[in-house]
Amino acid sequence: MKNLWKIALLSLALTICGACNDDDEADTPLTPNANNIAGTWQLTQFDGATLAEGSYVYVEFIRKDMKFKMYDNLDAFQLRILTGEFNILEEEGQGTVIRGKYDHAVGDWQHVYRIDEFTAERMVWTAVDDPQDVSVYERCAGIPEDQE
Repeated sequence: MKNLWKIALLSLALTICGACNDDDEADTPLTPNANNIAGTWQLTQFDGATLAEGSYVYVEFIRKDMKFKMYDNLDAFQLRILTGEFNILEEEGQGTVIRGKYDHAVGDWQHVYRIDEFTAERMVWTAVDDPQDVSVYERCAGIPEDQE
């Protein structure tokens, strides 16, 4: 009888543990910084609309060097790769912002972006000087081989 109770309690404990959902962690708001933004992100929405079929933007953030590498085909029918440096910081009255500068004397990003939402799997950027300019990025495993 003792063993039956032990088995029943163990089964109950396993059921409770199995019911825990790891999805909550992916939705937990985080404070963006160089550590947790590092990795590859895909632009999934721009100004409230999804990208046109066949269009893509991937951004890889490299924490160690504060560098980025962007892969896109928005302005051309072929792949374009842009590289540069980025910085994430807290700005009074704005919250956390991200700004970047392209390599090869191309200049600064068009906007400084406020990171309005940030989780382990999703981030929303809003241009500080143009609140209608909103970009949604989702974390991905890496740049697809056919787009490198």
